[in-house]
Amino acid sequence: MPRINPFKHLHQDQGEGEQIESSRLAKRVTLVIFVLFLLLFPHYAPWEPDYQKSDSVLQTIFTLYFFVANQTLGIVHEGGHGVCYILPCPEFITMANGTVFQLLFPALIGYYYYKKGNSFAALIALFFVGFSLQYTAWYISTAHEGLILPAHKSFLGVDAIHDFNYMLSAMGLLAYESMIAGVTRFVAYLIMLISVIGMFFDAFPNDKEKRIKRRKNF
Repeated sequence: MPRINPFKHLHQDQGEGEQIESSRLAKRVTLVIFVLFLLLFPHYAPWEPDYQKSDSVLQTIFTLYFFVANQTLGIVHEGGHGVCYILPCPEFITMANGTVFQLLFPALIGYYYYKKGNSFAALIALFFVGFSLQYTAWYISTAHEGLILPAHKSFLGVDAIHDFNYMLSAMGLLAYESMIAGVTRFVAYLIMLISVIGMFFDAFPNDKEKRIKRRKNF
């Protein structure tokens, strides 16, 4: 007859407790990184008004990060246009689809993790929705430069149509470019802030409330 360990549940609880603590630690470290990023973002983002180029280590890190992020978002953005080159989309939808894909990409990743029950990962994805919207705000702010986007400014390295010059002109809103870009930037920061606040509450849960709920269940 196999021996039954009467203290087995205690070892299991201890193992689960260690897993929870290590998970919380990882979340808290990640939270600190995102808080620092959010605070430093206005100073080091190359399109922000406060941007000042320097040779500091932080500047180098942010420059490398923005290069990688720009390439990633650029590929997704152009992929959105590419869908409409394959499918018979109206011209306005073709212009808008790049930005739609650029925002949907992190949003769908967030939705996936939310459905999986991983709220922290979903909040990280939400942060990148805001980050992507920052790029959109900058793009909108350059609409006044003209309908044709020169090759040296185009992601594909060829002359292209400026999405927002076309769309804002079509809607008669080109004169309000600065205001639209400002509102978009504000919403982007708000999304990033909300996601960081959500990460904080996820990383520092109220254990007392959970204990009370468990007692009520028993």
